[in-house]
Amino acid sequence: MSAIASSIEAKPYTWPHDASFGDKSSALIVIDMQVDFCSPGGYLDFQGISIKPMRDIIPQIQSLIAAFRAAGFAIYHTREGHRPDLSTLSSRELCRSRNNPSGKGIGDHGPNGRLLVRGEKGHDIIPELAPLPSEPVIDKPGRSAFQYTDLKLLLDNRGIKNLVICGVTTDVCVTTTMRDGNDMGLDCVIVSDATATGRKDLHEAALDTICEEGGIFGAVTTTKDILAAFSKTSIK
Repeated sequence: MSAIASSIEAKPYTWPHDASFGDKSSALIVIDMQVDFCSPGGYLDFQGISIKPMRDIIPQIQSLIAAFRAAGFAIYHTREGHRPDLSTLSSRELCRSRNNPSGKGIGDHGPNGRLLVRGEKGHDIIPELAPLPSEPVIDKPGRSAFQYTDLKLLLDNRGIKNLVICGVTTDVCVTTTMRDGNDMGLDCVIVSDATATGRKDLHEAALDTICEEGGIFGAVTTTKDILAAFSKTSIK
């Protein structure tokens, strides 16, 4: 009978380390593909950061989501944003977020509503990657999808121990989530061409850091290698 390959080509090790890739043990997590990060007039626009790299990875993420859905894997989506009263926002974070040429930051008004505020248009996941009703959306007030959320509980309840991570931005929310997952004992792989940030050098540096010390935070793979795992067959 046909079966999905139990491991995926990656660097610096074939992932997952114990060849346990499968729908019962593994999940896809799509980080912060929101209007505020991926569309004109959003938070990143006001930060002076190009959204082109974020737009460029949409087709790859669409391919990953389609493959994971077809194979019956769990998929999780995250959104970064704050309560409308900004009670989840520290004074330092507010100050930092406005430290840009526009002077606008979290909670300020833009074309898509208040920046990085829950319930606003900018907080929504872009239509091209809209979650299914069965796919949990994790609302987080900061970078890591594990901080002040129930993500770990959701993973534990399904027995998930391997995470395929994509989304934005590579050097901030994506790798922060990966590092936290690693410290929790999860085996994480980042999909290099399905993640992005505003600067190529920061993207590449973040990926290089993952691969140090034999894979200190996990492994790095590509969309092609992930999809190949779904097309391979084995006899059992």
